Amino acid sequence: MTSSFLPVLAVAALLLTACRPAPPQTTAPQGDDDRPTVLTTFTILADMARAVAGDRAEVVSITKPGAEIHGYQPTPSDLIRAQDADLILNNGLNLERWFTRFTRDLDAPTVTLTDGIEPVNITADAYAGKPNPHAWMAPKNALIYVENIRRALTDLDPAGAETYRAGADAYAKQIREVDRQLATQLGQLPPERRALVTCEGAFSYLARDYGLKELYLWPVNAEEGQGTPRQIRAVIDAVRAQGVPAVFCESTVSDKGMRQVARESGARYAGALHVDSLSDEVPTYLDLLRKDADTILAGLTGGQP
Repeated sequence: MTSSFLPVLAVAALLLTACRPAPPQTTAPQGDDDRPTVLTTFTILADMARAVAGDRAEVVSITKPGAEIHGYQPTPSDLIRAQDADLILNNGLNLERWFTRFTRDLDAPTVTLTDGIEPVNITADAYAGKPNPHAWMAPKNALIYVENIRRALTDLDPAGAETYRAGADAYAKQIREVDRQLATQLGQLPPERRALVTCEGAFSYLARDYGLKELYLWPVNAEEGQGTPRQIRAVIDAVRAQGVPAVFCESTVSDKGMRQVARESGARYAGALHVDSLSDEVPTYLDLLRKDADTILAGLTGGQP
């Protein structure tokens, strides 16, 4: 257990033994509302769960819109909210490194939504050989997330099985449509422009499914901030050698390193991509995929997103 997490647990313990304050607005309504409360580790999973559950369950995300989730530090209020959860959904694949110590004293069942997904392994730096956690960035993988959510909700609330099945079927149909849209859009890229250069290696699954070559400054957002000089130099050299026309970064990290890559390589910095978190700009998971596809296509063809 890290020293930074000990104060959180201490404060949370005092709060839990005292009179519990009124829950924040993001928690399930109290009183007559007897719906199950589903807690997810980040906003994208919450959006998926809401699409499957509809109004039958109250779905709450631990992290907020716009948050960087890899190194998230849970708060006392997070722990209090978790005490009331009936089900906890997490991504797995080493994404939420803070998750185990957060949930080990909770009674709610935990379901890992990447179960059944064949991971793409990272090949660079200290993470070599470990699974890339960003499996949701491929719509085909998202279908497995949805089925795992449906099963988890049905196990929790068997009486709602038909509601959850209908929600999952309708949502899966939308995901398949977005998959077709992305395949059509990204399929327009000529072979010499099919390189996706980003700050974090968060697009391995998307690149695999749509025939893009992936290049990044660092493999996983963790201790990295803006990229080391060695990482930046390696990407500058590769972008210049391959004639990559545009580079990107992610919305939740600094783009300083990638802007340096653009300046020194002659490529264009073509904007931010969304990966780990929803926001006002991308309020749903499907919006996130569409927005990223538009930005990638515009950047690599010289257009405007």
